[in-house]
Amino acid sequence: MQERNSKESESVSVNHAQTKRRHPPPRYVCQVRDRVPALTVSTTLPDNSGHNDGNRFIFPMTAVQLRSLQAIPITSDNFEPFGQVIAASKDGTPFSPADAQLVLDRGTPRFYIMRLKYRGLSFKNMTRHQQCTQCLGALEGKEWVLAVSPPSPTPKPALAEISAFRIPGNCFVKLEVGTWHAGPYFEGEWVDFYNLELSDTNVTDHETVNLREKFGVEFEIKT
Repeated sequence: MQERNSKESESVSVNHAQTKRRHPPPRYVCQVRDRVPALTVSTTLPDNSGHNDGNRFIFPMTAVQLRSLQAIPITSDNFEPFGQVIAASKDGTPFSPADAQLVLDRGTPRFYIMRLKYRGLSFKNMTRHQQCTQCLGALEGKEWVLAVSPPSPTPKPALAEISAFRIPGNCFVKLEVGTWHAGPYFEGEWVDFYNLELSDTNVTDHETVNLREKFGVEFEIKT
């Protein structure tokens, strides 16, 4: 009896080993697809889908390139491709090309103060308005940052032409019609900005491009 039980135990062990050889445990493999060549820092973010490929469960991956964008002090010359920088002028100075050249004839102008909360210095979206110019300036003399790309004939900004500017609190900027922009950004809990656009700009004239989806990139502004 003991000999028979021993043989049965050996047979079970052999069968179990053969079963493991025929059915090896599944291996989980992550494969990176459509990787974008890194410029500065590259990080790979998975989406939440996947499929079972035999014994492998493969998660599709989307490579997102994080680009560093150095903000520079704004001047009238370096901001010219994107709009104008308007500083104080002596009272009584006649109107001239140095004043804000506004396009607000396609609707009802809206001049208001908007309070923005801190949202970091990174962005993945850029927006443009094609029906009006836009003027932005910070109250209380606070410095802020704006990322911009020149107006383009295509429905997306030119990545190579994206720039970031440090803007002091003693001036305001006028964005040309169609200038792509992200911001304002700033340090601190919140900042109040005065904003001149049209009454329905944020409803009917707010074209936004997701840079992560369109180009596989995001930007982090360095000040």
